[in-house]
Amino acid sequence: MESENKSGEFKLEEQLNLAADFTPPTYEEWKKVAEKDLKGVPFEKKLVTKTLEDIKLNPLYTRGDIEDIKFKDELPGTGSFVRGFTASGYRGKEWEVCQNIPYADAEEFNAALKHDLERGQTAISLTLDKATQMGLDADYAGKEIVGKGGISVSAYRSLNRALKDIDLEKYPIYVKAGFSALPFISVFNAWLKNSNKDISKLKGSIEADPVSWLAENGELPVSEETAFSEMNTVLDWAKTNAPGLRTIGINGAVWHNAGASAVQELAFSMATAIEYLKNLSEKGKDIKDIASSMRFTFGTGTFYFMEIAKFRAARLIWTNIMKAFGVNDIPAMKVHAETSKFSQTEYDPYVNMLRTTTEAFSAVVGGVDSMHTNAFDEVFGLPDEFSRRISRNTQIILNEESHLNNLIDPVGGSYYVEKLTEEVAEKTWELTGKIDDLGGIIQALRDNFPQSEIETVNAQRNKEIAKRKRVIVGTNMYANLTEVKKEKRMVDHDKFYRMRSEYLQKFRTSGDNTKHQQVLEKLQELVDAGGEGLIEKGSEIIITGGTIGEISKAVRPDAGNPVCVIPLKFTRASEPFEELRDASAFYKKETGKAPGIFLANMGSLKQHKGRADFSRGFFEAGGFDVTYPAGFKTPEEAADAFLASGNEITVICSTDDTYPEIVPALVKLIKDKKGDATVVLAGYPKDQVEAHKEAGVDEFIFLGADVYKILSGLLKKTGVIK
Repeated sequence: MESENKSGEFKLEEQLNLAADFTPPTYEEWKKVAEKDLKGVPFEKKLVTKTLEDIKLNPLYTRGDIEDIKFKDELPGTGSFVRGFTASGYRGKEWEVCQNIPYADAEEFNAALKHDLERGQTAISLTLDKATQMGLDADYAGKEIVGKGGISVSAYRSLNRALKDIDLEKYPIYVKAGFSALPFISVFNAWLKNSNKDISKLKGSIEADPVSWLAENGELPVSEETAFSEMNTVLDWAKTNAPGLRTIGINGAVWHNAGASAVQELAFSMATAIEYLKNLSEKGKDIKDIASSMRFTFGTGTFYFMEIAKFRAARLIWTNIMKAFGVNDIPAMKVHAETSKFSQTEYDPYVNMLRTTTEAFSAVVGGVDSMHTNAFDEVFGLPDEFSRRISRNTQIILNEESHLNNLIDPVGGSYYVEKLTEEVAEKTWELTGKIDDLGGIIQALRDNFPQSEIETVNAQRNKEIAKRKRVIVGTNMYANLTEVKKEKRMVDHDKFYRMRSEYLQKFRTSGDNTKHQQVLEKLQELVDAGGEGLIEKGSEIIITGGTIGEISKAVRPDAGNPVCVIPLKFTRASEPFEELRDASAFYKKETGKAPGIFLANMGSLKQHKGRADFSRGFFEAGGFDVTYPAGFKTPEEAADAFLASGNEITVICSTDDTYPEIVPALVKLIKDKKGDATVVLAGYPKDQVEAHKEAGVDEFIFLGADVYKILSGLLKKTGVIK
C-alpha cells in the first residue's frame, strides 16, 4: 500500500500483503456480477459449454473444484500416475519422433527413412501395406490392397531393401502388424538372422491388434480363438527372444479417426486392453507380463485441453484396470500419439500445419512417449519431402525451441485441467463398464454399440459444423476461392501390383528343385508342429525361400470362422463442405462460370457492410462467386444491377430498421421481371420475418443458421448439385 510522508509525497511500502488488502471474491459473488452483465440471458446458456463428451465446461474454475479430487496431491511417478510414470518427466527421456512414412516401395521407404533419421527423426515406424498385414503375398492379394498404407513385404528380401544400412540398435522400431503379428515376425526374425543382427537388443514393438482391425475393416479373417492363440504364441516367443519388443497394440486412433469423442476413444481402447488381458490370462499368462507387452496409440485432436485431459486420464484408468486385475506394481503405460486425420482438410490445406501443431502440443503436454505428426498434405495421399520435413520439424521445434522437453506435468495444479481430467476419467470408466456388461468389446462390436455411439457424436458434431458453431478455418468459414487445389499423389496400384507380382514369380521360380522341396517339407513340419516353435520354424522357411503367405497358410490349417461386424465409417469433419466446394468447382469447369451470388447492398457503407461481409463469407463456403457492389440508393437501382449481372440469387443487405421499406419494393421489382430468381435476406428480424416471406423472400441467413443446409439447397436449386 501507499502511505503519505511528512512532505506530502506518497511512497510504496517495503512489504506488500495483497491477500490482506484485497479480499478475493467468492465464485458466487463473481457469478452474480456476470449474471448482471448478461442482462437476462441465462448463465448456463451463455457461459457454460457442453462438450461432445457430455461434460459441462464452466467459464471459471476455482480451488473448490479440485478439493475432492483424489490425485490432486500426487507427485509425478507415484499414485495413479496421472502426472506421468516417471518423476523426471521428459527431463529423463524425451518423447520419440516416430514419423510414419507410408511409401509402398521398399527402396523409396529406405531412402526417405535414412533422410529423415539424419534430420531429427528418432524412431522407426515401419508401415506395412494391408496385404502384408493380412499375411498375403502380393501376387495372391487384391491389387487394391497391395501398397495400400505402406510397404509390401512378402519375404525377407523386402525387409533387406527397406531397412538397408539402418542401425536398429540405435533406433527403436515400431510396426503395426495387423490382426496378428505372427506371420510378419517370422519374416522379420528371418531377416535378422540372415543379417546377423541380435534381436534381443532391439527396442520397440511389433503389434497385433485384432479388435481395432475388426472395427476398422468389419471382418477378422480368422476366429477369435485363432487370433488370441497367435497373440499368445508371439508373447511367449518375445519374452524369450526379444524382451525389448512389445507385441500387443491397442490402436485408439482408429476410433478417433472415425469421429469418436475423447471419452469414447479412451473407453473403447481400454475395453480392448481388458479383452486382451482376460483372453491371454485365461491361457495362463501373467497379467503383468501381458500389460508390459502393450502399446497404446491414441489420436490427438484440435480440442486442446480435452486432449491433454484425455492423455492424463488414460494413465489414471490404466492404473485402476491394473488394480482391478490384482496388479499393484503398475507397469508403465506406453503411449504413442498420432495427430488427427479426422480434423484435416483438403481446402486451404496449409492450415493443417496449424492444426497439427496444436494437436502435437497437447499430446506432449499430456505426456506421450512417442508421436507421429501428420504431413499437411496427408489427405491428398503420399507426403513429399517438403511436407515430411514440416511435419517432422513440428515436433523438433516443440522440443528444441519451445523447450517442452524440460517439462514435468506442466498442467498439474490447473483447476480447469485437473477437474477436466477427473471428469473424462469418470465418463470413460462408466462407458467401459457398459461395454463390459455387453460381454466385452468384440461382442459390443457385434451388437453395433460402439459404431452407433460414434454415429451419435458425429451427428451432433455435424450439426455444430453446419451452423458454424464449430469453425473449420478455410472450409466452413474464411474460405479462399482463389486457391488451386493440391493434386493428389497416390500409389499407382495397378503398376505396383504388376511389379510386385513379377518379382515374386521370379523369386518363386529361382533356385533348384532341392530348395523348393525343402520349403515344402518345412511347411509341412510347421503344420504338424502346432503351437510349438512356430516363429522359429517359420523363420527357417523364410530363409530357405518361403513367403509370408505360405507361413500364414501353414500356421492356420483351420483358422475357424471369421468374425464379421459393421465396420466404422471413416470421414473427416470437413467433408460435407468440401463436397459443396467440389460441386461448385466442377460446375465452373463444365460451364465456365461458378454459381453466383449478387449482393444487393442497400444504402451507405455503414448501413450494409456488416451484413454484406457476413454474406460473402457465408456463400463462399459453398464455392459461390460473390458479386459485391457498392451500396445502392434505391430498390430500382439494385434490381436493375442484379438482373444485369446474370445471377440467379440475390442477397439483400441492410439493417433491420430499413428492411420494412426496402424489401417489399425490391423483391417485387426482381420477381416481376425474373420470376425464378431466389431472394435471400441477410438477417432474421423476428418481428418482420412473416411479412418478408409474404413479400417473396425465399431464405434468411444469420448467425446460427444451418449454413450447410442453405448452401446445399441453393446449389441444388440452381442445378449445380444434381
